[in-house]
Amino acid sequence: MGRKILVGVAWPYVNGEKHIGQIAGAYLPPDIFARYQRMIGNDVLMVSGSDTHGTPIMLKADADGIPYGEFIDKYHGLFVDGCLAMGLTFDLYTHTDTANHWEVTQHMFMRHWETGFVYKDVQRQWYDPVAKKFLADRYVEGECPYCGYADARGDQCDNCGRIYDALELKNPRSKISGTTTLEIRETEHFFLDMAKMNEPLLAWISQGKEHWRPNVLNFTRGQLELRELRGRAITRDLDWGVTIPIGDYPDKRIYVWYDAVIGYLSAAIEWAKLSGDVEAWRQWWDADVNPDARIYNFIGKDNIPFHTIIWPGMLIGYNAGASHLNLPYDVPANEYLNLHGGKFSTSRGNVIGWNTVLAQFQPDAWRYVLTAMAPETADVEFTWQDFMDRVNNELVANWGNLVNRMLGFAYKRFDGKVPAPHMLTADDEAFLAEIRSGFESAGALYEAVKLKAALQEARRLSQRVNQYLNDNAPWKIIGENPERAATVVYVALQAIDWLKLIWAPILPHASEAVHAMLGYKRPLFGRQYTEVVEDARGRHLVLRYDHSEASGVWEASVLPPGQQLCEPKPLFVKLDEALMAEKLG
Repeated sequence: MGRKILVGVAWPYVNGEKHIGQIAGAYLPPDIFARYQRMIGNDVLMVSGSDTHGTPIMLKADADGIPYGEFIDKYHGLFVDGCLAMGLTFDLYTHTDTANHWEVTQHMFMRHWETGFVYKDVQRQWYDPVAKKFLADRYVEGECPYCGYADARGDQCDNCGRIYDALELKNPRSKISGTTTLEIRETEHFFLDMAKMNEPLLAWISQGKEHWRPNVLNFTRGQLELRELRGRAITRDLDWGVTIPIGDYPDKRIYVWYDAVIGYLSAAIEWAKLSGDVEAWRQWWDADVNPDARIYNFIGKDNIPFHTIIWPGMLIGYNAGASHLNLPYDVPANEYLNLHGGKFSTSRGNVIGWNTVLAQFQPDAWRYVLTAMAPETADVEFTWQDFMDRVNNELVANWGNLVNRMLGFAYKRFDGKVPAPHMLTADDEAFLAEIRSGFESAGALYEAVKLKAALQEARRLSQRVNQYLNDNAPWKIIGENPERAATVVYVALQAIDWLKLIWAPILPHASEAVHAMLGYKRPLFGRQYTEVVEDARGRHLVLRYDHSEASGVWEASVLPPGQQLCEPKPLFVKLDEALMAEKLG
């Protein structure tokens, strides 16, 4: 087995149906990357889970009048359903309200306490005299102290991405009662000593990060060079969340921004327990066991500071003790996919619901479009017209029609079998060499997490096969020169056989269908499945992936002449403009 690759996927709040902006930014890219890494022989562990402790969940559950546990089960299950439908191959997708996650979070807290990276202090905090409650970050909104954005959250601005203390907000208002007559009161909390992390983080970010996306690297370096990191409270006056493992604090909890990022570690530990080898997680995480493992964190740009400053800083604080954990190798954060000129937002109702549209359109149509317009380096505006055009004019017209017409022709005219080639011309050889080179060119782009460019390369190669067929037209010459026609058909089928692999990370469902139509028996990919896990905190649903039966390998193998084909069926559904009229507006 090759290198150990941990693919850590952002932990979504379970406060509603996820939207396609979140899928494009944080959840589809890691699956494409993980599928490619498995195909080249690396040992991938892709983990994530639902964030159950955030105040957005508490706010929405309270508004709906639903107990937190019931609310979590509803939306956690909805996200798992979406992952199954879209084919997101999590080795483990769990959630944070589990006995395992509590244990790992409390262990991390105690390590930071012992190494001096957590301390206790009194904090001044907004207090709502109407609701008679201290306001945790998401319970207060106001104007961003940096850019003036009017609807900034209490911990971070959605507009400029800066993080700050809630007391810095201008014109604050309570999300519980709506009052703007807030008070500042003192309350005791535990703090993460981020000031102590500033210099070690700056040293870390300054070495070996040439492969990072410039926007991620420049933002992180800019923040650290200011040398303004300071203690940040990691507890809140709440009754929902992981309990504090020292002292007597029945009305305080470890806050979500600290415990959620620990999920990358806790999910790996839970996966190891479920897989029967409780120490297996160390192959990815333990720097003393395997320092060559690579950890990737896939996120949206609003999460950059939490994954390039706070989480690595937490790991540095942990590593000040006896054992050491690997720090992230890369944080390929995406910009925003926007809608109606603004950011997709579940809390603000500007959404296209993921589960909703997966029930209306093929999952690979979404995988294709969201990759083709991926906001890798800049914000991108989503429109339904663009969605329809890309499906019909690119996905169907290029790859779908190529597969349909070539396999249909071969099945009808060559007794349902792959024809045996005769003499290949120099042009045939050169054409096959060009398609074969896609394993190197597209592979380098997948490896660099340049997924939009990888799609463009696959599309270019698919168009080359269309061009080859148009130039050689086997349907025109089959009567007068059946041997040459058979050779052209074989060459085209061989190219399609290779392209199904090059497309596979992006279009797994379609590639699996092409694989079967070409007569292969073993599946390209493994099996997604769910199970219910019981622990000291109750029962929770998990999503898992079994890769053991997968046959997809990133190499140009020979398509066996004479192999029995299966009767071909269309790969993709062309979108009807009349049926799309309502969405097109």
